[in-house]
Amino acid sequence: MSGILAGKRILVTGVITDGSIAFHAAKVAQEEGAEVVLTGFGRLSLVQRIAKRLPKEAPVIELDVTDQEHLDTLADRVREHVDGLDGVVHSIAFGPEGAFDFLNAKWEDVGTAVEVSAFSLKSLTTAALPLMPQGGSVVGLTFDAQTAWPKYDWMGVAKAALESTSRYLARDLGEQNVRCNLVSAGPIKSMAAKSIPGFEELADVWNHRAPIGWDLTDPEPAGRGVVALLSDFFPRTTGEIVHVDGGVHMMGA
Repeated sequence: MSGILAGKRILVTGVITDGSIAFHAAKVAQEEGAEVVLTGFGRLSLVQRIAKRLPKEAPVIELDVTDQEHLDTLADRVREHVDGLDGVVHSIAFGPEGAFDFLNAKWEDVGTAVEVSAFSLKSLTTAALPLMPQGGSVVGLTFDAQTAWPKYDWMGVAKAALESTSRYLARDLGEQNVRCNLVSAGPIKSMAAKSIPGFEELADVWNHRAPIGWDLTDPEPAGRGVVALLSDFFPRTTGEIVHVDGGVHMMGA
């Protein structure tokens, strides 16, 4: 099969619905020739159902990135489906309700947001390293942490931590030929977005400030950005954040 990921084996986390960026990254990856394995958290049957909507049904393995046993056994469980990995997609984030109240948030909620949304990039990557002896590409998804967004609060801080984590991973794993980059995507009306109080107010910025336009219902552009970074077309790019947001990140007032 031809395509920019021909022959590559890719692990994709965070597929919950077919309206997610992770689903579209998996879909485009398959269309570009990759063999894809998905991970699911919690309701595995739901992820397995969504996996059937891909061009080729992908196997699903369970992964809770806060469960050390899941991380310790990840490589062996992935090997039941593929003999190694060339790429990993990190599409994992969560903030308890309390994390969306900046001044009154408790550390318990903030700590959960940071562990699941940022530290998990390190946890997932190191768990997958035994599967990438020749190197590979790790691509995560972020939401631009350069500015303070309405209502986003400690999740914005967690995304800043994610972006920093990616840079340190890029630093430490370069010798192993592992690249680590992020796609900073514009907002998508996904299941995850429904858990963000005031999402509509935040997302409305894109209706007015994206010079090339932005469709809140179309995750495919961000999915394509992920696939591009998984490919060999960026062989010496690491620690980078590629914005797929219609250009909003660079607009002034």
